[in-house]
Amino acid sequence: MRQYIPFGLFLCYALFFISCKQEIKESKTIPENPNTESSSESAKKPLSPHTSTMAMIGDAHIHIDYSSPGVRDRIIFGGLLAYDQIWQAGAHMATWIESNKDLTIDGKVLPAGKYGFFTISSKNEWTIIFNSNWNQHGKDDYNEKDDILRFKVKPNLSEEITEHLEYKINQVENNEGAISLAWEKVSISFNFKVNP
Repeated sequence: MRQYIPFGLFLCYALFFISCKQEIKESKTIPENPNTESSSESAKKPLSPHTSTMAMIGDAHIHIDYSSPGVRDRIIFGGLLAYDQIWQAGAHMATWIESNKDLTIDGKVLPAGKYGFFTISSKNEWTIIFNSNWNQHGKDDYNEKDDILRFKVKPNLSEEITEHLEYKINQVENNEGAISLAWEKVSISFNFKVNP
């Protein structure tokens, strides 16, 4: 004689089985928590890392603070950065240069202090600008009236690419140094003397 499972009990078993199968499936497809970084994401470097360079030239301590954007297969000068436009000479916050001594640059005195550093690039010459407003985002608050010193330099072109914007401070003589900027295929440099 056959035994039959009551329909209600059969229905309970069926629902239980389906429910278990669904839970197993969902447990396999739980998405990662969006607030946790995967190891590949945490290994990524910022696109424009914040950095600085410093040097002692004579009695002067020179400090340059900037964010260093990358070329990333772009045309920078005359492309990403249009010619004849003010540029904060870095990324994010304006680049600043500080000296604890008066400096003579291009025959003019730059008093000891901290300055926003800006440039205006063109194919054949660049304008170098030291501005009294050193703490500003990009060029948003730039005002020509705050310029302390302006002068022009000739850019140098290279076949080699400098991937990330780089500043250097080099000693030329005991009380004389040079500040240079290089990015993409362009570099500029200017000398300064430390005042006694």
